[in-house]
Amino acid sequence: MSLGDSGEGLACSHLRKKGYRIIDRNYRCRLGEIDIIARKGDTLVFCEVKTRLNKEFGEPFEAVTLGKQNRLRRLAQSYLVSHSNDASNLRFDVLSILLADGKPKILHIENAF
Repeated sequence: MSLGDSGEGLACSHLRKKGYRIIDRNYRCRLGEIDIIARKGDTLVFCEVKTRLNKEFGEPFEAVTLGKQNRLRRLAQSYLVSHSNDASNLRFDVLSILLADGKPKILHIENAF
């Protein structure tokens, strides 16, 4: 299992514990991929997951650049065009996962951008 897959699995577990329902994982289209699409109440949440083994190159969430944010917005638009949903609200979250010292540290940044 890759580092990214491990992080996404931890992120899904974290979201479920917080009351989210996972709608899709690794949604792909010609524009790229959305790691996790979840729902909580009437909010559809597009999640980007970043996982690191250490902070050598900074916190995991710091890898979500402006370019990545814009790409995720376009991916979300593509998803909404091709999938029906009745969500009243949309949100972009980042789940930053650090796997140092044997215990995962998960930082869930709601409405990150």
